[in-house]
Amino acid sequence: MAETNKAAVEVFEGEDLAVSLAKYVADLSNKFTSERGAFTVCLSGGSMIEYLRKLPESPYLDSIEWSKWQVFWLDERVVPKTHEDSNYKLALDGLLCKVPIPPGNVYAINDTLSAEEAADDYETRIRELVDKNLITLSPSSGFPKFDLVLLGMGPDGHVASLFPGHPLVQENKRWVTFIKDSPKPPPERITLTFPVINASAYAALVVTGKKEADAIHSVLGKSENPIKLPVALVSPEGELKWFLDKDAASKL
Repeated sequence: MAETNKAAVEVFEGEDLAVSLAKYVADLSNKFTSERGAFTVCLSGGSMIEYLRKLPESPYLDSIEWSKWQVFWLDERVVPKTHEDSNYKLALDGLLCKVPIPPGNVYAINDTLSAEEAADDYETRIRELVDKNLITLSPSSGFPKFDLVLLGMGPDGHVASLFPGHPLVQENKRWVTFIKDSPKPPPERITLTFPVINASAYAALVVTGKKEADAIHSVLGKSENPIKLPVALVSPEGELKWFLDKDAASKL
């Protein structure tokens, strides 16, 4: 396992990535549920739910305290929850319907609102959970501190719905914001901001595929003039771990 700054980088073959990621998530679930009686985790769309496919299997299905999970989304498309573009639907079909997390612990966006209203509503709900001490605040930044954020990355180096060159990459006051001109369809989305992502206790970046190799090289390779992609701004207060397959790591 390689180390870069305060990040661990591990490269996997075949099923090993999903196996290792499931153990990583389960270990953190056990840590936080035993320490504070809750586990706050932020999911991504894309391939993340597929990467988590080992969690609803033995031994984790029976050993994880699913009732203590509080599930959020790093970003969401402003579409109905039943729409094929919905990150909520993706997670529901691939993970949430297979594990006994109480529905009240799953925080989907309000899909009846506009993008701007949905972002405001999501931030308000997170603030309410901070008031109830389900989510803590970072002592250093004052932003909400999720136990684990699970990030994917696009070939352009975007994470969540924070895209290269977009002004939202620089947002440093809001917890949740919205985008109406996403370069990747659908155009309207809400997203957590970088200060929230970087307040997290643990962050995992899970990236596979040859299309992502250039962006991975830009961030993790020994480039003299690295391009500052959004993914390079992921720097949690706690620990960062990269889960890569051989294709994504092929240019390192």
